[in-house]
Amino acid sequence: MTDDSTPRPNVSLDMRGTSCPAPLLGAKKLVDDMKTGEVLMLLSDCPGTQDDLFSWVKYTDNHIARTERLPDGSHAYYIQRGRSQRRDVNATLDLRGSVCPGPIVEAKKLLNGMGTGETLKLISNCPGIVADVADWVRATGLRLIDTEEIGPGEHVFYIAKS
Repeated sequence: MTDDSTPRPNVSLDMRGTSCPAPLLGAKKLVDDMKTGEVLMLLSDCPGTQDDLFSWVKYTDNHIARTERLPDGSHAYYIQRGRSQRRDVNATLDLRGSVCPGPIVEAKKLLNGMGTGETLKLISNCPGIVADVADWVRATGLRLIDTEEIGPGEHVFYIAKS
């Protein structure tokens, strides 16, 4: 199941049934041949893939745009070639450890005091944050510039006040 924040993959690689490091090596081979901005959807059921990928992207110019648990228990990893553009932010709110609706409530308070066109960088690891932010910006007229998963379940949102 995908929503508006799920990147559209240019290439898919199904590595279910293989063990580590095969999913990482297969992903690396494909990503190395992709253009900047293109997305690979890697499917894997190996429990070590998540740690392998998040460690790998720390040392490359790539990033995990999103992860998704699939009904069969495997995971889809959306790997983007090249990092998101560095954003000019006016405020950063790191609310890792705060549960929903806390991150949205605090972000709303901060954005209320910001000027039109200014950008908030919100960091959260709340399990429901991806859907909550997507619904919130849609309902309020804010603009979600970018989303990035920086670690297992940890997301960064760049939200502009319109």
